Amino acid sequence: MTTSSENTVLTSRGDMALIAARVVEQGHEEAFQGWARDVLAAAATLPGHLGGGLFRPVDDGGPWIVVHRFRDRDALGRWLKSPVRQLLFAHQEHHHEVARRELAGLEAWFAEPGGTAPPPPRWKTAVSSAIGIFPISLLGSLYLTPSLTALPQVARTAVFALLFSVLMTYAAMPVVTRVLRRWLSPGTPSRPVHKESPP
Repeated sequence: MTTSSENTVLTSRGDMALIAARVVEQGHEEAFQGWARDVLAAAATLPGHLGGGLFRPVDDGGPWIVVHRFRDRDALGRWLKSPVRQLLFAHQEHHHEVARRELAGLEAWFAEPGGTAPPPPRWKTAVSSAIGIFPISLLGSLYLTPSLTALPQVARTAVFALLFSVLMTYAAMPVVTRVLRRWLSPGTPSRPVHKESPP
């Protein structure tokens, strides 16, 4: 990282990820996808929701994965207690939840959707995060910072922080965790995950 304000994006991450695995009865996959899209759309209307996605099963008959990201634990709590969620979950048919995980901050980058293995040791997550941080910080310093010199310091930092967060979450860390999967979680095979809809 190049500045202390940028470093806050990493060290002060308070966002939460809610990962739920659901088994769908054969022949009801299309109806389930419609229900899941309604759930994702409803969650997206609440303050503090950062995005979500639906992941297809890796194996035939395996669980579908529904992922939400929230700004903090309070935002997650509002979604879990929201009337619209209660209504949607009261009308679920031919599918049921088999596992749920709530992950905070950096843990969400290292969690395998639907997996039950614990997150890697903190020193491994720190090393892996540094690997992801370095190219983004380097390229940002070389190409982004000179283009933002006309902006006030606060606006410049906000733009960098937003781009950094997006690139770390959706570009750098997925690659790093995939490449280092065997080192991060020895004995856990790398398995591709196919997204039904982008976060």
